[in-house]
Amino acid sequence: MIELSEQQLKQLQKIELEMLVEVDRICKKNNIKYTIIGGTLLGAVRHGGFIPWDDDADVAMLRTEFEKFCEIIEKDLDHNRFYFQSMDTVKGYRWGYAKLRRKNTLFVRESQEHMPYAQGIFLDIFPIDGTPNNKFLRTVHDFRCFCVRKTLWSEVGKNVERNRLNRIIYKILSMIPENKVKKAYKGLILKHDSDASEVVRTLTFPAPKELRGYYRKWFAETAPIEFEGITFEGVKDYDGWLSYEFGDYMKLPPKEKQKTHPVSDIKLIDV
Repeated sequence: MIELSEQQLKQLQKIELEMLVEVDRICKKNNIKYTIIGGTLLGAVRHGGFIPWDDDADVAMLRTEFEKFCEIIEKDLDHNRFYFQSMDTVKGYRWGYAKLRRKNTLFVRESQEHMPYAQGIFLDIFPIDGTPNNKFLRTVHDFRCFCVRKTLWSEVGKNVERNRLNRIIYKILSMIPENKVKKAYKGLILKHDSDASEVVRTLTFPAPKELRGYYRKWFAETAPIEFEGITFEGVKDYDGWLSYEFGDYMKLPPKEKQKTHPVSDIKLIDV
């Protein structure tokens, strides 16, 4: 595992900021609503920018907005600097969300060295999907999401899982043809627009148990927020979302949890 130096981490964050600016540019040009999310939103509120030890950046869009983004990305993307990956565009890509990556860089997560696609420094772009309003049906939907998530992860899990039985299960799941797994993922996307759902989520990420998702308004209602001196779009009710996601979000985690992701290979460039 490579332990990033403080200088490397700052350089990595500059590249991720460059990609945030590109997503913001494309979205504003095409009237697409997005929000920074996760640790990026937390960093904006608590630190005014990146969490000092954070090594990634995240944005999210409701499904209809995400589909618009995917339709125009190839036309409007600065291909001299970036490339785009999603389930629909890259064979072997097994994540239920998209990535914008920086050309001429590397950021290979530990145990993902064998994955059959380019692995440059990235920005995650999460589609936010509706869930059934009926609580029982939402629970069933959540279980289906769990099964698809584990099957998608199996290509990595079969190599990294320490429990022997679970490793065998992952090996079996990894034998399911890629096209069938992706079809199962798309079957989780509700036919109606996510605007009709009270609760929404990223389908291939674990959902909070309280709601098995998040209130739709947190992604539908955005407002400008400053991040590293640049204005992006953030959750309007950021206090509600951050409290739900992180609890006492202004309190720093203990030192032992202030860590970057395990990386096996990295190549940085000046931007």
